[in-house]
Amino acid sequence: MKLQQTQPLQVLQSVFGYDDFRFNQSAIVQSVLDGKDTVVLMPTGGGKSLCYQVPALCMEGVAVVVSPLIALMKDQVDSLRQSGVSAAYLNSSLSSYEQSVIIQQLKNNELKLLYLAPERLVGSEDSFFKFLSTIPVCLFAIDEAHCISQWGHDFRPEYRILDKLKIHFPTKPVIALTATADGETKRDIIDKLHLDNPTVFENSFNRPNIQYHVKPKQRHYPDLLAYLKKHAKDSGIIYCLSRNGTENLAADLARDGISAMAYHAGLDSLTRQERQELFLRDEIRVIVATVAFGMGINKSNVRFVIHADLPKNIEGYYQETGRAGRDGLPSEVVLYYSYGDAIKLKSFAEVEGNAEQTKILTDKLQQMVAFCETRQCRRQFLLQYFGEEAPDFCGNCDTCLNKPQLVDATITAQKILSTVARVKEQFGLNYIVDVIKGSNSEKIWAEHKLLSVYGIGKDRPKGEWTHYANELVYGGYLLKDANHYNVLRLTEKGKEVLFKSAKAMLPTPIEVEQPTTNEPVIYQEHPYEETLFELLKEQRNLLAKVQNVPAYLIFSDSSLLDLATYLPLNTIDLAKMSGFGAFKVEKYGAAFLNVVQTYCQQKQLVTRVELKAPKRERKQGSNEKDNDSKRISFDMWNEGKSVAEIATARGFTTSTIEGHLAFYVGSGELQLSELVSAEKQALIEAALAQWDKISMKSLKESLPEDISYGEIKLVLSVVKG
Repeated sequence: MKLQQTQPLQVLQSVFGYDDFRFNQSAIVQSVLDGKDTVVLMPTGGGKSLCYQVPALCMEGVAVVVSPLIALMKDQVDSLRQSGVSAAYLNSSLSSYEQSVIIQQLKNNELKLLYLAPERLVGSEDSFFKFLSTIPVCLFAIDEAHCISQWGHDFRPEYRILDKLKIHFPTKPVIALTATADGETKRDIIDKLHLDNPTVFENSFNRPNIQYHVKPKQRHYPDLLAYLKKHAKDSGIIYCLSRNGTENLAADLARDGISAMAYHAGLDSLTRQERQELFLRDEIRVIVATVAFGMGINKSNVRFVIHADLPKNIEGYYQETGRAGRDGLPSEVVLYYSYGDAIKLKSFAEVEGNAEQTKILTDKLQQMVAFCETRQCRRQFLLQYFGEEAPDFCGNCDTCLNKPQLVDATITAQKILSTVARVKEQFGLNYIVDVIKGSNSEKIWAEHKLLSVYGIGKDRPKGEWTHYANELVYGGYLLKDANHYNVLRLTEKGKEVLFKSAKAMLPTPIEVEQPTTNEPVIYQEHPYEETLFELLKEQRNLLAKVQNVPAYLIFSDSSLLDLATYLPLNTIDLAKMSGFGAFKVEKYGAAFLNVVQTYCQQKQLVTRVELKAPKRERKQGSNEKDNDSKRISFDMWNEGKSVAEIATARGFTTSTIEGHLAFYVGSGELQLSELVSAEKQALIEAALAQWDKISMKSLKESLPEDISYGEIKLVLSVVKG
């Protein structure tokens, strides 16, 4: 029996402690409650689990959740139990007695969610399917559903067993969920699961809180070590391709004072489990792992993900980077890239006797290389790969944050282009640079050591020549021939520079800017009490040790941030904070209230709970979201108040108020001319036209001082759509 339509929201608020559904979660939940097969493509951290957990709590019977990893099951079950939900898992980690207890709970209708591996469903002559048919099952959820597809990046043959699901349970709704699926994989999921005319929900793949960086891999260890020391309080994952790579890097980091351990499939299961638990409980700060680590791990406070080696495909890279910032707070991902990694991986992409699969894997690898070498916005590149439109400037990746100054590099370009021509366009970039530098390596052909260009660039660092050679590729002066070992070819544009005296305007070598502080840039519009935030984390850690669970399962950082921002002083206000459902308020409320109350007494602070606006459900497909705070500023503007008056009345900066109003300019509810003069509009638009991509800081510096950041954002809201 289904509950009334209003009850999913009540479950969300009372059990999970969230004010409202995000994105299209509400429609997904209703689709399942209506008994429809449903496919959900939602980014990591987007709230996929709630899409089946909420319906499970709104329906009679148990929800059966198919999950590929023991660690994933345990993490989900522990989290549900912390919210007072009766959940369990069945897998090989349990004794026979423990399994029999769970079977009895199922018979007694005492569980709301059961997690298990796909192979468990079949057993001897489909015995578990037959057992499930004797108990009330409300729905089936297939997590990491891309594992069923040979087109997916993480194909698992055992998932093929799930094609029997609809045979045994033709009337039960099935919800298939994944964070990474291209069009072919999505179609394969629907086909292999035999879903009946499913409703498909595709959310934006954008993770706006993640900042993307790609750095050169050559001599990268000092840079990596400096990064980890700069982020000394943060938790993160470093991915390597090989087991030896994880062991060696973890040992080097430990030697240099970093709390790090290796994790890979070659370790025995007990060691893997121990190290995973240490990481989840924040007892080690960094895990150095192969891709065997992380699928489904819901550790919300991972602040960075680093790839020490090139991933095999964008789907895998996207999923791995998505393990950062699941709590919505700002996080970073860094990839150390060298084309040598791509050459090594290309050999792994060869599938003997299967030319079609080889081409799929090779093409995916080439897209990963293109992502690393692109000069466009990296976020735009990722979103376009998944078929999603995106603006050409995100302001939160290295290519957008570090728009370089173009200089006349014609002479430098001519030396590189001439070298390519003189070796008859038959060699790659590194060889060209070695010829220019006058390398004595035996790999340099004897005849090339006699060329006039040999050694022509001895006076400049090798890295500088490599930089300019790459920029000639990015700028279309040279072409990397992917079908012939990436040898460099002259383009028509390059020939004009070499033979017709055309100019080559190229970016100078730059150092990627890093944040100057370890503190995250908090999304909330109101200031938070940093000392209180740390005290609350200490309280959370104490409770986690008593409960013997990872700290993030008690509350996420974003929940504690709400406390440190709005200072609730009673149980009623505490329930208004994100993540504080009824069960957790009862179980943990007094402990956290005591910390907040004591701090406020010492600092003579009063509650700010009146500033907390209820969240509204976000509109699908929109990058910028309406909310109550923006609406208040808009209403005050319509009442005739100026930007300065609104800012003063609300305790915000004028730039924040201009940002609020920019939303309504973009939506067409407010005319740009009411806020920005025609003269300033023209200046800002001219500056934007001069640059394909430019950081907000650089754009501001290129304009007159009387033009504010807010006015730039207002014009951008129209120009960028």
